[in-house]
Amino acid sequence: MRIKTVGVVLRPSTEGIKDFFYEFKKEVSLYGADILIDAVSAVSVDEKPTPAEIMFKKADILVSIGGDGTLISLARRSHPYKKPIFGINLGNLGFLTAASRDEYKDFLGDLFDGKYEIESRVIMEVVHKKQNFEKRFFAFNDIVLTKNIFSKMIEIDVFSNDTEVNSYYGDGLIVCTPTGSTAYNLSGGGPLVYPTSENFIMTPICPHSLTQRPLVLPTFLNLSISPSSASAVAIIDGQESFNVEYKEKLELRQSGEKVALIWPKGHSFFKVLKQKLRWGQDR
Repeated sequence: MRIKTVGVVLRPSTEGIKDFFYEFKKEVSLYGADILIDAVSAVSVDEKPTPAEIMFKKADILVSIGGDGTLISLARRSHPYKKPIFGINLGNLGFLTAASRDEYKDFLGDLFDGKYEIESRVIMEVVHKKQNFEKRFFAFNDIVLTKNIFSKMIEIDVFSNDTEVNSYYGDGLIVCTPTGSTAYNLSGGGPLVYPTSENFIMTPICPHSLTQRPLVLPTFLNLSISPSSASAVAIIDGQESFNVEYKEKLELRQSGEKVALIWPKGHSFFKVLKQKLRWGQDR
């Protein structure tokens, strides 16, 4: 793929983001490519904005500059357009970003020479079923169904294709993709899952039972979750939330399109775990 146009999304609150963006723009121009930037990001760097949908259509690749949250938001919005995403980390952890502030210049050369890898990852489609109404969301990391401020604990029923899977009683339930297994799921005691797997992971939050354990399921099963004791709050990727009333259903399934992430040649998930989590070094 010859890269002629690069679509950029920034985290505007990042310190020094304007200087970094113009440095990045200059580097990209050396390879003869143009840059488009979405409206929200453009305000922070005094650039001419491009409507997001037009940017997603015209760009050959998309670049997220910020942290994992910036990339997750970009993935959710752009995935129907099937454009690969390259993340530059200006934050701290950076599980999903391919290069840091100090590394990206070296990687740009490989990128424009076609020396990179594409990793396809599952994104979850969430359908909120209400009476005579339904709304769709997409979750790249996870959906969390949890108690509202008035509930002490909440009961959540889980079904797969009309077959009962389990009923959870506690503070809530995390359902994540393999990409999200290193996020809230990990903090809640859930398993790490290889990121290109096609699974959903269910991890109860502070369950009122020692027998409730995380569960890894194939995405073809399709899931529905429903608060069965009180109303609840659903949170998508920690970025969007909405109320789910008593007995309303959330249907969860793998989206027909995956998210394509760009990585340097030789990228290893296990190397990332060792770098970011000091995996296997607590001895």
